[in-house]
Formats: sequence, C-alpha cells, structure tokens
Amino acid sequence: MNEEKKKAMQALKTSKGQIEGIIKMIEDERYCIDISNQIVAAQGLLKKANMLILKQHLNHCVKKACMSDNADEKIDEIIGVLEKVISK
Repeated sequence: MNEEKKKAMQALKTSKGQIEGIIKMIEDERYCIDISNQIVAAQGLLKKANMLILKQHLNHCVKKACMSDNADEKIDEIIGVLEKVISK
C-alpha cells in the first residue's frame, strides 16, 4: 500500500470514529451546534481521504495509462469525479 492510500485509510478510520461519536452525541441529546461542528469535521476528513485517493490515482493509474497511450478512459473517470465534487 502506497503512502497516499495509507494516509487515506487513516483519515477514513478517524472519520469512522468521529461518526460513531456523532451518533452517540445525538443519542445523548447533545447541543445541536456541537453535533453540527463534528459533522463538518467528519466531512473534512472524508474530503481529505478522497483527495488522497485521487492523487494516488493520478500519480499511478493515469500516469501508467498515459505511457501506454490509453489515457482517455482514465481522464474521463477523473472528470466524472470532479463533476460530482464541484457540483455539490
């Protein structure tokens, strides 16, 4: 597993713990703003993990496809993901 994937995995594990904490906060009827702040923090970790995975994809999969003159499909995949991210 390369460095980007390791960092993404850690961010996802951390966000999993945060989400479990958020669920407990709701069950414990904690203050709504505190819950919302934790949701924003978890979203930030998910975005970070996504960027790390995309970076790994560009550095490895897309680069490899470019060297074999088979880049169109990989570029279209990246554009599809970017459209989803940007349109939110």
